[in-house]
Amino acid sequence: MKNEFTAVVERDGEWFSAYCPEIPGANGQGQTIEESKASLADAIALILEDRREDGLRGAPLDLLNP
Repeated sequence: MKNEFTAVVERDGEWFSAYCPEIPGANGQGQTIEESKASLADAIALILEDRREDGLRGAPLDLLNP
C-alpha cells in the first residue's frame, strides 16, 4: 500500500524545513529540498507506526495473529 501526503517545504537561510499538514507533528529538515523531504518521510513513517501500535493495544490476540 502506498500513501501520499502533502509536503510543504520552506527555506530558512541555508536550510529547508518541511511539514505535513495532514499529520500534526510531522516535520523534517535538511540542507536541500530532497533531504528535508526524506527527513519528513521518516517522521511520517514513525508517527504512523506509533499510531498503528496505539490502535492495536488491547485488541484481541486472534485479530493480531489470524
